[in-house]
Amino acid sequence: MARIALEGVTKVFDDGTEAVTDLDLEVGDGEFMVLVGPSGCGKSTALRMIAGLEDISAGTVTIGDRVVNELPPKERDVAMVFQNYALYPHMSVHENMAFALKVRKMPTAERDRKVRDAARILGLTDLLDRRPKALSGGQRQRVAMGRAIVREPRAFLMDEPLSNLDAKLRVQMRAEIARIQADLGTTTVYVTHDQTEAMTMGDRVAVLRDGLLQQVDEPQVLYDQPRNLFVAGFIGSPAMNLVEATLTRDDGTVVAAFGPHRLELAPELLEATPGIADRVGRPVVLGIRPEDIEDASLGSAPSGRRMPVTVDLVEALGSELLVHFDAGAPVVITDDDREMAEGLEEVATAFVGRLDPRSRARQGDTVELAVDTARVHVFDPATGDAIR
Repeated sequence: MARIALEGVTKVFDDGTEAVTDLDLEVGDGEFMVLVGPSGCGKSTALRMIAGLEDISAGTVTIGDRVVNELPPKERDVAMVFQNYALYPHMSVHENMAFALKVRKMPTAERDRKVRDAARILGLTDLLDRRPKALSGGQRQRVAMGRAIVREPRAFLMDEPLSNLDAKLRVQMRAEIARIQADLGTTTVYVTHDQTEAMTMGDRVAVLRDGLLQQVDEPQVLYDQPRNLFVAGFIGSPAMNLVEATLTRDDGTVVAAFGPHRLELAPELLEATPGIADRVGRPVVLGIRPEDIEDASLGSAPSGRRMPVTVDLVEALGSELLVHFDAGAPVVITDDDREMAEGLEEVATAFVGRLDPRSRARQGDTVELAVDTARVHVFDPATGDAIR
């Protein structure tokens, strides 16, 4: 096992494209770190620089106690798992897993022991004599992991290893990978564009955008305390509702007003984030997670935290209802391509709430929804930063 540290790491390609900019990131010994972000954000480039598959334009990469900038991949003692499995089709599962050990001229008995130990961990014992074409996608991915495990590297580097699997198998495999990593305790850097994967697998998650590190923290902290609009919109499914609002003061209470709605902000929110009170009379971006919206008829929220809306669409998912409705004001759209700090776009007014399935809300109904205003988020519309 080994600590991995990136200090000021930058990658500029020959055409001038700066894929990663001044990246500082430390992965603890035995930690499972996930790099997440939209396509083109630099996460795979960062992983390849750790592996030695991409040259580093500036900065240093340290694995254990060695700076590895000038070391070739084979001398870095890391094992890479790719999304395309990269298995040898003419070899059996056993031969695929043993190949790297055979190249090292490891004695046959020791090689066989390591392969069988890894096969037992991965549930591949009965498949060792099969060739890749006779395996399912999930089995092939486990073989690719087994090939990495038998090497007993200082770190695993995984580049979107589940992206070729169907949805159900992805859920099974992400739990399996997390379990195996926890059992082995091997330092792991895992790249994905899927924020659900990131949130469920990582000890910590690093969110990247346009080559820049936006925030790195434990998954729950990212969810509860997003540093800016990009992280707020990227983490969570469905995404956080973000709307242009103005803060006013009404009889000692701070109110967020947008469209026809006025929501009283909870005292505990104002106490925890004193910067909000300083924004009274000024525009802000108000963030409300779908799960913090409920059918008012099922609870006892005070009138100041309720809003009447007309339901545009209901998605019944069994365990919950996703209710779409018009917020009555321009919402802020975050996506892979737009910089929220450059301004707010009046492109839509749609909100979504995640309601208890007992709700009787149906398409076309006018219903009263309640917002847990102790859990809302407030952002500066000029910088995109969270107001603390």
